[in-house]
Amino acid sequence: MCTLAIYYRVFPAYPIVVAANRDEYLERPALAPTTLGDHPHIVGGKDLRASGTWLGLNQHGMVAGLLNRRTADYGPANPNLRSRGLLCLDVLGYAEAAPAAEFVASQQGAAYNAFNLLLAGRDGAYVTYNRGGEIEIVKLTPGLHLLTNADVNDFECPRISRAYGRFAELGEREDFARDPVALRGELGRLLADHSTQLDPRSGRPNALCMHLGSYGTRSSSLIFMGRESHTVEHFYAAGPPCTAPFERAAIPRQAGQD
Repeated sequence: MCTLAIYYRVFPAYPIVVAANRDEYLERPALAPTTLGDHPHIVGGKDLRASGTWLGLNQHGMVAGLLNRRTADYGPANPNLRSRGLLCLDVLGYAEAAPAAEFVASQQGAAYNAFNLLLAGRDGAYVTYNRGGEIEIVKLTPGLHLLTNADVNDFECPRISRAYGRFAELGEREDFARDPVALRGELGRLLADHSTQLDPRSGRPNALCMHLGSYGTRSSSLIFMGRESHTVEHFYAAGPPCTAPFERAAIPRQAGQD
């Protein structure tokens, strides 16, 4: 299970702030954020098994993040279906979130395993669900939203119920509105939290930063999308954020620089 928090139109200088942990099998090969496309210019992590991405941003100020839904609800994933990461890459070809969401809605849900896909741009923010072949679009209101392997802000997920208040407290601090550097440090520490409780749905430990043998938190990302198109900050931890430092990562070139 991955975790993605988005502060949408919470901070005046940064209308989109994303903090995300990627949980995956440790043996699955992947690259740190790199160029994934040129027209528009797209930057994101690259899954070397299926060639898609789990989190990326483009030169128009669009962010897309993919999370798998609980397999217990829909049965095991079918490896013969199209990669969900490729769909995440597809939507980053759009300049705005609304038409990207419409594109997802036009897809055949049965062609993909179940997913949650966040789309956020300066025009709006959406979560698209694929629940066992049925695709649904939810428009996000300004504020904090948390997404895991269930519906957005679903407090039946122990990870959301435990972490939401802590993310919300950060969003309410006036000093962070003026100092994104301080916010970055606090978000990184929160993503590294190991506080664990058992998920009653699965009986497995449920923490923001997970270490479960061959499976766990592989990497972490912080994205600050500024009010102006040229203001983008991107940080990446190439390992669990409890041990790996956040370092500046690649950003897309500005629109008009093709």
